[in-house]
Amino acid sequence: MNQAQNEKIIDFHAHIYPRKIAEKATENVGKFYDAKASYCGLAEELLESGGRIGVSKYVVHSVATKAEQVESVNNFIIESCRRYSEFIGFATYHPDYKDFDKELDRIQIAGLKGVKMHPDFQKFQVDTPQMDGFYTSLEERGLPILFHAGDCRFDFSGPVRISRVLNKHPKLKVIAAHFGGYTEWEDSLEYLAERDVWFDTSSSLWKLPLEKADELIKVHGADKFLFGSDFPMWDHETEFQRFNKLCFTAEERKAVLYGNAAKLLGL
Repeated sequence: MNQAQNEKIIDFHAHIYPRKIAEKATENVGKFYDAKASYCGLAEELLESGGRIGVSKYVVHSVATKAEQVESVNNFIIESCRRYSEFIGFATYHPDYKDFDKELDRIQIAGLKGVKMHPDFQKFQVDTPQMDGFYTSLEERGLPILFHAGDCRFDFSGPVRISRVLNKHPKLKVIAAHFGGYTEWEDSLEYLAERDVWFDTSSSLWKLPLEKADELIKVHGADKFLFGSDFPMWDHETEFQRFNKLCFTAEERKAVLYGNAAKLLGL
């Protein structure tokens, strides 16, 4: 039995797709990272991959690239969570969707626990005033939002823009994926240090130098980090091997793998 199988693990960042679009969706994600995805993004594949390291719960989501896709994507996540008890669902949203409160009511009744957005795919800047009403509604409901964060190739979701969202919406529970800003890790240190924001470890450790990753964890605090695979981009065994190289105390490791997520989600 390996070390992982003795630990409680929540994967806070996993994508799943309907079978009919899974191959195309993962191809697009692979092009975004300039790397080949490890899987197609099917729910069964996620369970099989995560099972190898002992993952017990997965925060699952998918992205609506058009407003008219929001409800169908959310229906897929809701149904997937009903089918698989291991799944914790995060809804999608799009800035052009009209009645966000009605949809937030619906997804909360269905048991979804937050919202995931990918501004680089959805082509909007996270600090646009267009999103203020939506963020305010999330604050009032206590629902967290997980942002794909960063990327020096674009100007949609960098740490400086996320910091502006936090300034306007101080009660909003924000998770800034990819150590706070994929390929913008210096900006993560500059703009998000000592802010009330969470981070995940997904899709960074393949490119982020180990010393810089440890610095980010030390500055932001291990109590604010969540383990994430970014499945299907990476398989869990590979991502866990990278994670195991980070400098955590035993208690910090338990918190990042499980405890922090359990606290944030109220498990």
